[in-house]
Amino acid sequence: MNTTIPNPEVIIDRVTPIKSLRMLTINTHKGFTLLNRRFILPEMRQAVQATGADLVFLQEVLGSHALHAKRFSDWPSMPQYEFLADSMWPQFAYGRNAAYPAGDHGNALLSRFPIVEQRNLDVSVSGTEQRGLLHCKLEIPGNREVHAVCVHLGLREAHRRQQLGLLLDLLATFDEQAPVIVAGDFNDWRQRADALLAPHGLVEAFGQHLGKPARSFPARYPLLRLDRIYTRNATAQKPQVLSTRPWSHLSDHAPLSAEIHL
Repeated sequence: MNTTIPNPEVIIDRVTPIKSLRMLTINTHKGFTLLNRRFILPEMRQAVQATGADLVFLQEVLGSHALHAKRFSDWPSMPQYEFLADSMWPQFAYGRNAAYPAGDHGNALLSRFPIVEQRNLDVSVSGTEQRGLLHCKLEIPGNREVHAVCVHLGLREAHRRQQLGLLLDLLATFDEQAPVIVAGDFNDWRQRADALLAPHGLVEAFGQHLGKPARSFPARYPLLRLDRIYTRNATAQKPQVLSTRPWSHLSDHAPLSAEIHL
């Protein structure tokens, strides 16, 4: 299930060319702290909004959960991605990766700019891991087209290799000159993704500026380099790991941010 709902109260400047934008990627852990000790989504919304990001890539965000809705008094009446979007991001898209009796979860993109096309690709390989790639084509003033792909890959390296191959198949369908932003939870703790993606023009933000992908997991004491921001036909500047408070206590992953120059 994919959803894009514009907010008619937000007026978007479609004339002034946009040359740079700020983006954020975060695995929301379904709105709970590490080990699911506390429901934290309202605090996460405040923190995400405070970044002023133009694009927010979300992984493990709930579309619905009937049992949690009964258990928590502050559980939102709307899907989590819509709750996080609030009034700041007039457009959002959701790609359901996993469905179960109580509800569903997947990837989402929150955007200040119109989402003119979207599709969710099921890249699950086998077993119980349900994974997806959410692709959105954005209308950003001054740019012919901009592509954003929100990624959540599997825990097994063999699965990730196949999923990265499917990601490259998707990118091969884009205009070769179009700016592309690929971000999310790659689960790439062995740092093998670059060898597959770099030959196809994808540049990882932290690797380019700091020599290695960012440490992003676990959030309180980041050790593993699981999350990524890749660009093609665009450059990422000022990459940051948001690992201090409040971020260190909002999820099991630390968010990554960057300025994208188109």
